[in-house]
Amino acid sequence: MTTRPSPHEDLRAVLFDSGGVLMQPIGGRWNPRADFEQTVLAHVPSITPEQFAAAIAAGDRFLAASSSTPETDDYHRVMLRDVGVDPSSELLADLRREVPPATLLETYPEVVGTLEELSRRGVRMAVVSDAWPNLPDLHAGLGIGRFFEAYAISAVLGCNKPDPRMYHHASSALELAPEQCLFLDDDPALVAAAIGLGYAGRAVCRGSVTAEVPSITSLVELLDLF
Repeated sequence: MTTRPSPHEDLRAVLFDSGGVLMQPIGGRWNPRADFEQTVLAHVPSITPEQFAAAIAAGDRFLAASSSTPETDDYHRVMLRDVGVDPSSELLADLRREVPPATLLETYPEVVGTLEELSRRGVRMAVVSDAWPNLPDLHAGLGIGRFFEAYAISAVLGCNKPDPRMYHHASSALELAPEQCLFLDDDPALVAAAIGLGYAGRAVCRGSVTAEVPSITSLVELLDLF
């Protein structure tokens, strides 16, 4: 059963995870981004679908073993070397080239309206995400960057959630105490970690529910808290 939020007069801010909370990849895959295969084939046309699948699996293992989000080029090198390709600087540059965020990503339907209403109510907002440094640019391209006063990004801070530095960086940037901030994430374990540090927390469980921590199924439910 979804836990129904109740108004909490001490809350002043929301700390949002990004992927799975604010936005999702068009096509369903976060990493590598959706144009990875097409870009690589333009340089190395002999790679097969089976090789790509193995390369992506190697990239997943590399990300899982990293204590913080690695450099994008290092991530791409791991995948390409798994299929016997020593990538040129041109290929690496092509893989990280800027593309319009809306060609690869989309916000969930209720996100913009909810952020606008939270902003109208004077709720302060920040992002806490295991992501690459270009996350603010992606948000700007999707029209939501204007809502966030601060970002705690793993690739910038050198640590991943649930490291306390991730949460504290955002609340400190807002000059608020943990108990004045509500943390949202689609991973209940990361919400539990935030609660353990003194933050309020909700797991965002679209299409499912969790009994581990308080949860919501849509960001619209945040409006009951503020």
